[in-house]
Order: sequence, then structure tokens, then C-alpha cells
Amino acid sequence: MIDWQTPFEQVLDDSKLPFARWFVGGKTNLCHNAVDRHLKDRPDQKALVYLSTETGKEGSYTFRELHAEVNRVAAMIQDLGVAKGDRVIIYMPMVPEAVIAMLACARIGAVHSVVFGGFAANSLATRIDDAKPRLMITADAGMRGGKQINYKPLVDEALSLSKHPPEKVLLFNRGLDRDMAVQAGRDMDWETLRARHMDARVEPVWLESSEPSYILYTSGTTGKPKGVQRDTGGYAVALAASMKHIYTGQAGETMFTSSDIGWVVGHSYIVYGPLLAGMTTIVYEGLPIRPDPGIWWKIVQDNQVNIMFTSPTAVRVLKKQPPEFLHKYDVSSLRSLYLAGEPLDEPTARWIAEALQVNIIDNYWQTETGWPILSSVPAVEDLPRKFGSPGFAAYGFDIKLLDERSGEEVAVNEKGVLTAVPPLPPGCLSTVWGDDTRFVNTYFSNFENVLVYSTFDWATKDEDGYYFILGRTDDVINVAGHRLGTREIEEAVSAHPNIAEVAVVGVHDEVKGQAVIAFAVVKDASKVATSEAMAQMQKEVMATVDKELGAIARPARVCFVTLLPKTRSGKLLRRSIQALAEGREAGDLTTLDDPTALEQIKAAVAAWKSGK
Repeated sequence: MIDWQTPFEQVLDDSKLPFARWFVGGKTNLCHNAVDRHLKDRPDQKALVYLSTETGKEGSYTFRELHAEVNRVAAMIQDLGVAKGDRVIIYMPMVPEAVIAMLACARIGAVHSVVFGGFAANSLATRIDDAKPRLMITADAGMRGGKQINYKPLVDEALSLSKHPPEKVLLFNRGLDRDMAVQAGRDMDWETLRARHMDARVEPVWLESSEPSYILYTSGTTGKPKGVQRDTGGYAVALAASMKHIYTGQAGETMFTSSDIGWVVGHSYIVYGPLLAGMTTIVYEGLPIRPDPGIWWKIVQDNQVNIMFTSPTAVRVLKKQPPEFLHKYDVSSLRSLYLAGEPLDEPTARWIAEALQVNIIDNYWQTETGWPILSSVPAVEDLPRKFGSPGFAAYGFDIKLLDERSGEEVAVNEKGVLTAVPPLPPGCLSTVWGDDTRFVNTYFSNFENVLVYSTFDWATKDEDGYYFILGRTDDVINVAGHRLGTREIEEAVSAHPNIAEVAVVGVHDEVKGQAVIAFAVVKDASKVATSEAMAQMQKEVMATVDKELGAIARPARVCFVTLLPKTRSGKLLRRSIQALAEGREAGDLTTLDDPTALEQIKAAVAAWKSGK
């Protein structure tokens, strides 16, 4: 249910495909629907719970308290010159003030652009120059794994590099960086401004449905990030529907999404989705294994979490931990665990399902779509699930698997590019910020004879209609003319009982075109402690792949490491791994979580090439 200040006149305007406008003429406001609307029926219910295992701080806001705080911050940013349509860059750690800042922007019709905290200065400057914000909101520092990341020096450097720096910086001081430099006249203190607006009441600015709500940047093939532009009304409807039909969330229940607001999952299912549904949402600053690998399940127990959402990578991390932590806490409140962000392999899905004894629901989507493309829809029809498959096309998506050359639909169980026929449903990107041409060229110009949105992912559909994601079209490995999806091989390698995690890349080979190289993390390090043991393990892994996929998919080499290079959101940096394996530079590493992972890849490659 969404409140409209002005009812829409037309459900869909598809007269200029691939551009689509949903709920034309209707006026609404995301903040009103996420916060104000619940003051009548649930003012004293917790809306937001905050937990930080990094600082030891925790707290909560009822809907009434959240409403008051959002009004204060809305008044603060208005005081700093922000009005409807202005952009605001939010560069903050996982603190409640970050969520409040997003809602305050939505309240006054400003367009927020959240940049993942810790992005390097150059990356931040690129996003600033594209969005041309009126204001930046940041904090002194963030924490991750017990390490402090000072944000303010990065902000200062980014603003010095930017051609279009904002006039003001609103600074939330957590008291972590005691040597933080402040620029007089530009840097405004959060608490000082807040004290001036304690009793502020700011009326929501009602936006026409197609007006932008936010920009979220995602990687581009040209090196310049793409600003995914989201509308207001379509996004509100899509999220509200998904909370009901896909995530089965009910008002008064609690949802814990272990992402970051810097990513699309955080936007949709930490902030807007749960609050639109009248649920309690949990904002967590910390890792899944700190202070111990039971921390997530303690959060579930202590907050009676009903719905949880995380990534397959995070589950694989937990898979390597002592099993007793999975059973230390009472998770009986947990109804379903949703997994998305990358392909979910069957061994990982089966392991966590058996360990937790809850529904495991895989769903597939992208920054561009804002909510699932493929998923079970249990609140509509709770069909059986197949491990390794995200299920079926979500309502609103007209999905086709197309041959990359002919553009024709492929047969059952044949590999094709996953595409969607426009109009894309409500909630999907409306364009690329400031660049309609790039929107069309990037997403809708990949097939000559048919206008479709390309996900750039390979997939198959089985005889029962279940889809299986095989990996990016640009991650396909061509071995002697045979095209192999990295995900297929990774799942086969993971079928070995001692493999916890794996990344597969294609490396240039003079004879075959490409060779398959696997970099694997083992559960029991003693099994690769000597060169003889390592050779035996490599043989076993290759035999497992032979059994699962056939000899054509067998890796030319399996290199063993203790961790894989990932972004801070948990995605594998396959292109960097491939580059190092081919003797090239690793490329953009601004989102790299742990630099030692790359060093391990380099050492493994050196050992492989030296014949050790």
C-alpha cells in the first residue's frame, strides 16, 4: 500500500521505449510512505535498530523518534541550501545517521547519491563530478574489522580533485578521528546544526512519480561509473509489492539485511523496503565473524528477526567456521534466509539450509533493477525450490534467453543471455543520470534485431521453468572453442568436500585460447600443508570437476590460497585475479577489502609458472 497525495492518471506510458514512465501524474513521497504513514498505527514500534560490534554501540528509534529525527535533518540540509531536485552525496559508515540522511533527502525531494564509505578519493571525485551535488554528508571515520578508516581526509582530497565540489560538507563526528581537519565556512558540524532544529517540522515535498529519488553508481565498461537513476512512485510500488509477495514481510516483524547502504541491497532492503512495510529494520556495523562467527545468529535471537537477507559470499565465509556457532543461539524466529548478489552454488545453499533448518530463497537482481528479476514468490505461490536456482521470473518481467549471435530464443537447458523485454517493470532504472544515450546504448543495443534489456549474464532454463545463472557474459571462458561459464566450474570445484570457496578465471593459452585456472580456499589447511598433499588435493579437485562437468571443464591448475580478493561488499574481483594470472596489472582496486589476498594470488601464480 502506497499513499498518493495526487492519484496517478495513467499506469504506464510506454510511448518512447525503452524509456517507461509508471503511475504518470501521481504524486508521492518515499519518506512519507516509509515513516509518516506509520505514525497512526505503530508510533512506538521500533523502526530502526542499530548495532555496532566495531564500537560496541547500539540503540533504536521508534517510528515516532525516527520521524522527529528525519525532520531535524531535513531542516538542517534545507538550511544548507538544498532544495527539491538538488543532489546530495552521502559518504558515511553504517550508522543510523546515514539512513536518516537518506530519508531526509527523500522528504524534501532532494536526490541522494550514496557512495560506499571507504571508496578512494579518485572514485569519490568521479561521482561528485557526475552528480554535481549541492551538499556532501559524511562522517569523521568508519570501522571495519577493528580497523579505523578515516573518511574526512578522503573527502578533502576528493573535493580538491573535483571540478564540481559541493559548497558545504555536513560532518557527523563520531569522535573516532581526533586529528580531523575542519575547513571553516565549508564543513558544518552535525550536532551543532541539529541543536538549532530540535523542534523542526518539515512537510514532505510531493514528487511526480517519474521524478528521480536517487542515483546509485555502478561499474561501467568504459571505466566511468554509470549513475543508475531511480524514479519515485514506481520504486515505492515495486518495493512495497516485493516486501509482501517475495520477502513475506509483515508490519511489526523484523528484517535483518547484512549489506551496506552504499549498495543497492542496502537502499532497497535495509532502508526503504522494510520501512515501507512497517517493519523494524536492523542497521549493523560489523563483520559476520567478529567478535565470533555466531554474531549474526545472536542478532537474530536478540531481535526476534523474521526475515534475513545476505550474500552467498558471506555464507561461504561462515561455512569455514566451527559449526558450533550455528547452533549457539535460538534462531526459531527466523522464517526465511534470502541470498543474492552473486550466483548461489548448490553446495552452499544445501549446507546453510540444513544447518539453520529455515527456508533458503535465492533471488537474482541487479543495481539497475532495484529488486529481484528472478525469485521464488512464496506469498503468491510457494512452489518447490531447487538449490542453485533463483527460481522463476518475478512478476512484471518478460524474460527471454537469447542466443548472443542470432538474438533468437534458445531451447530448454541451452545457454543464453538473460534479457528482459521492455517496458521494464516499476522500480527499475529509468535512465543513466544525465545520459539517456548511454542508457540505450549500454542496456538495449546488444542485439541487432530485437529491443531487449541485457543483464549481461548467461543463464539456462530447465524443463520445469527454473532459471540457473551461469555468470557474466564477459566471464565466459573459451577453451578450444568450448564456451564455459565460470559459475559452472566453480560449482563443480565446490562439490569437493574440502573446498570452502573458489574463483575460476580464464587465462590466455597459446594452444587452446584460454585455460581454466582455479584459486581455491580449503576448509582443512593440513590437506595442502606440503607439496605432496597439495598435488594430491589438486588431483582430487580435478577428478571432482571431471565427474561434475566432464574433462573439458577440468582446470589446468588449482592454486590454493587462504583468502580470495573481494570488494568490501563481498564480490570476487575475478578480473583482477585474471589479470594477475596473465601477468597484467590488477586494475581498479579501490574497493578491495584485504590487500593480502592479492599477494597470495601473485605468489600462487608465481609458484604455478615456476612449476612448483
